[in-house]
Amino acid sequence: MASTSTAGAAGAAIAPAPAAHRRPFAAFLERWLPALPLLVLVGAMLLAPGVALIVGSFVGDSGPTLDNWVRVFTTRGDQLAILTSVALGVVVASICTAVGAPLAWLISRMLTSRRAFWLSLLNVAANFGGIGLGFAYFVTLGNVGMITLALQGFGTDFVPPRPASFAGLVIGYLYTNVPLFVLLTIPAMGAVRDDWWEAAQVASATRRQFWRRVGLPILSPFIAAGWLLIFTWTIGIYGLAFALAGTGAAKGVPLITLRIGQTLESDIFNTWRASVLAVILMVMAASSLLLYRRILRWALRWF
Repeated sequence: MASTSTAGAAGAAIAPAPAAHRRPFAAFLERWLPALPLLVLVGAMLLAPGVALIVGSFVGDSGPTLDNWVRVFTTRGDQLAILTSVALGVVVASICTAVGAPLAWLISRMLTSRRAFWLSLLNVAANFGGIGLGFAYFVTLGNVGMITLALQGFGTDFVPPRPASFAGLVIGYLYTNVPLFVLLTIPAMGAVRDDWWEAAQVASATRRQFWRRVGLPILSPFIAAGWLLIFTWTIGIYGLAFALAGTGAAKGVPLITLRIGQTLESDIFNTWRASVLAVILMVMAASSLLLYRRILRWALRWF
């Protein structure tokens, strides 16, 4: 009888153990179950296609191979597409920084009502792109665009840049990227407080000295981070480039995105080229974003 009661007590003591083991799993589900739809979407729309592109870039007709990469880096058209995309990203990001940084500073120092007005305009402009922006380019700077006809009406010999040219793409990209850069950097402008300038004045510092020793060291990491984001965004644009130049841009102004589109449209037996170019674009974007995070961590040392 004593042994039976002892066994029962031991069983009662052991019984809660499975529940204790299930408790961490239940807590895990409780934390991650709301995010499950997002995780499934990310896996299906980002991770799976990315893995498929990476695998496809190393697979040829006879199996795994590195020949796909060698052919891309030794083909003149692919080389020009990579170099032109990088050059376009650098030029657009640099112009956006030169124009957008002072503009962001001015807007950040405005009164609340005026700042809200400009932020509304910038939000609209930053979200206007693709085919719609391409059409807007034609009706303003096309051969019979509004600005073109107005300048020619004053007797000038103004000839607008061709949409399918490097200059045409730069102008089109700037329309949406300058407002985007301003929106990205306006919050960082608040890092420079007005009382710092007042303290510098008390110390007999000039405005130039203030910006060289205080303002720019604080803002430069945030401005550089904005430059990287605009660069990354620019090299990945397809809709606007296609709207401005169509498939002919792959020859006139070769870009990685247009080269991928041209391959999938007219060279279906060499889809490996599209996979390799897409992976190159992914590596460039991922590297830029990793550097962006590193710059932001460096910038936060002031706070």
